[in-house]
Amino acid sequence: MQGDQGIDKARRKGRGAGFNPDNRFERLVTRAEEDGWPRAEDAEDLPPLRTEVRAERVGKLITRNASPDLGFDRSINPYRGCEHGCIYCFARPSHAWLGLSPGLDFETRLIARPDAPEVLAREVARKGYRPAPIAIGTNTDPYQPVERDQRIMRGLLEVLRDFRHPVGIVTKSSLIERDIDILAEMAGEGLVEVGISVTTLDAGLARAMEPRVPSPARRLKVIERLAGAGIPVRLMASPIVPGLTDHEIERIVKTGAEAGARSASMIVLRLPREVAPLFRAWLEEHHADRAARVMARVREVHGGKDYDPGWGKRMTGQGVYAELMQRRFARARKAAGLACDLPPLRRDLFKVPPRPGDQLSLF
Repeated sequence: MQGDQGIDKARRKGRGAGFNPDNRFERLVTRAEEDGWPRAEDAEDLPPLRTEVRAERVGKLITRNASPDLGFDRSINPYRGCEHGCIYCFARPSHAWLGLSPGLDFETRLIARPDAPEVLAREVARKGYRPAPIAIGTNTDPYQPVERDQRIMRGLLEVLRDFRHPVGIVTKSSLIERDIDILAEMAGEGLVEVGISVTTLDAGLARAMEPRVPSPARRLKVIERLAGAGIPVRLMASPIVPGLTDHEIERIVKTGAEAGARSASMIVLRLPREVAPLFRAWLEEHHADRAARVMARVREVHGGKDYDPGWGKRMTGQGVYAELMQRRFARARKAAGLACDLPPLRRDLFKVPPRPGDQLSLF
């Protein structure tokens, strides 16, 4: 790990974080000290940071939660870490549990779960299992670039389709278009909904803030193509960054509706644990002229802190400025004719498909 020493821009081109914060669970840390000799980091022939993918065997896939802030009680994640590199990603701190850093490690040292489809089929086939919508993409994006070769998400969808199990997907990626065949089939039975995250319409800002995510215009095209296939789409203006992207609220909602979204939701920027120093460093590098103002607004909507994790306010913010953003969003959503929520997904169609060798019913 790198500690708080910045890594040369040329080596981290296309990455969101500028350094690797120390792992909060590690007792020992390393620090670079000036000793008069050239540092390895200064060598001109050091290669750029490459994405590493390791496989992890899964014992249990479905994660349960009882959070009152969430509209689902179970989720699955085909990957740990995310190559998209969004600097604001609230999931970054989860990488510390793997002995890795929430900084550059989070977007360059990934864990794939190739046996996830097999494990999912086993879990939902268990006697006594009760179906409810499974959320995918709530921690890391299931359609991040490595999915193109890994195809784990494709396998998960095939299992959910075969079991006729409801699922909600969240992504920023155009790769989801690859699976429109399965998604359209499930949508026809009321078994799937998709949330597409659009954080800004400014292509330059998006490239710096979400370096390996398709452009805003491309994401709007994804909404259009999914909607055209009959798949219910929710526009997710998430996160809204106070002082940086909040002036775009109305335009984001309007363009999302024009692309074919049926509903819209909004979440205020969250900066848990190591995400706060990473985001502050990113602001100083990319928007030094407004860094202090942005962080002042962020603290204003989180009770004077970089982040307040309290239920009922961590996603909406608190105070006058947060309330103003929420009112603007609600007004824009109403003007665009979008709903707050998509219709509930069906659970009554769930059925464990016969396995090879099973005796089939006569009726």
